[in-house]
Amino acid sequence: MERRRIIFFGHVQGVGFRATARSVASAHQVTGWVRNEADASVAMEVQGRPADVEACLADLRSRMGRFIQGERALTIPAVPDEAAFLVRR
Repeated sequence: MERRRIIFFGHVQGVGFRATARSVASAHQVTGWVRNEADASVAMEVQGRPADVEACLADLRSRMGRFIQGERALTIPAVPDEAAFLVRR
């Protein structure tokens, strides 16, 4: 089990990024959340088997790559018993 926290930079707010992230995550066996940040970035935590996490992120980059100018990622401790992928406010 792996959990990654990713901060996406660019024109990532106001373009359907969070909804797309939720839709993409639903197509993969991952859990976590996504939310807008005050600095106009989008934060996302995604958890699952490493291959599922990477596939989810690859799909998200494929769909939203034109809005992403950069990203920063960290591997963080897994959250036990997390059951869904949510959009946070």
